[in-house]
Amino acid sequence: MTTTDTPQATPGRRAVKAVIPAAGLATRFLPATKAVPKELLPVVDRPVLQFIVEEAAAAGITDVLLVTGRGKTSMVDHFDRRPDIEERLRSKGDDKRLGEVRRTSELADIYTVRQGEPLGLGHAVGTAASHVGDEPFAVLLGDEFVEEDKPLLPAMLDLQARTGGIVLAFIEVPDDEVSRYGIASVAPAEGFDDLGDVVRVTGLVEKPAKEESPSNYAVVGRYVLPGKIFDVIKETKPGSGGEIQLTDAMATLLAEGTPVHGIVYRGTRYDTGMPLGYLQTVVQLAAKRDDIGPAFRAWLGDYVGGQPG
Repeated sequence: MTTTDTPQATPGRRAVKAVIPAAGLATRFLPATKAVPKELLPVVDRPVLQFIVEEAAAAGITDVLLVTGRGKTSMVDHFDRRPDIEERLRSKGDDKRLGEVRRTSELADIYTVRQGEPLGLGHAVGTAASHVGDEPFAVLLGDEFVEEDKPLLPAMLDLQARTGGIVLAFIEVPDDEVSRYGIASVAPAEGFDDLGDVVRVTGLVEKPAKEESPSNYAVVGRYVLPGKIFDVIKETKPGSGGEIQLTDAMATLLAEGTPVHGIVYRGTRYDTGMPLGYLQTVVQLAAKRDDIGPAFRAWLGDYVGGQPG
């Protein structure tokens, strides 16, 4: 089967549903995550998960499915109404915080499904089949997000609606980091100049050695997928790490002729999946705030300047 790079290749409906896999144990953050899901760790005064749902909502996503695990019901609670808190803020005349608290329950319709065992990203996405059906949908990993004023998801959704295929998010990484990521082999893509730096994907390889890497384009935690991925996931055998890998299911669709494209992201990506990245995210976003940023930057400069070495 052949594919075309024209924007009118296989037009379809723009995705309005998102799946956020969030069932992991977050062992790197223990003991903090024994009772608090990693996705709810705060970045100043907003949890990581809220940044991700806000990113989806800003792109026109109205339906968000959280793939959860044991001990993670508080993720849903965060997006529910809290009349007691709202009344306390109203009685104090704290309209700013009242609006922020209410806003969390107005971002999108939040649904959940339980992933009984952590059997891989492909398995987690597969649990969304009955909720999503045969519609296109977005997958947003629960530990990373991008700059609010440099969004990526809207262009990905538009690109998928034009092609009807798979759309990936890429960042360019140094040669010595390719072994940490899924890496794509790519070719030029014609007709998508209005959507950013778009490439056509010709192959995917998981964590290649530096000397065997086909490019420096690393797959990161945003995907827009056609509904037919679910049938492929059902037939996908465990791969790397003994888990059902989403990359393997996407590679099958690519081999069968489904068009696969990627958009190379040039803004700042915040990766909170490891303690160091989480701390860097907190510092970066705290320093950018209008309310606490000036004082925080001054303190941080003094603190760093006073450290030995």
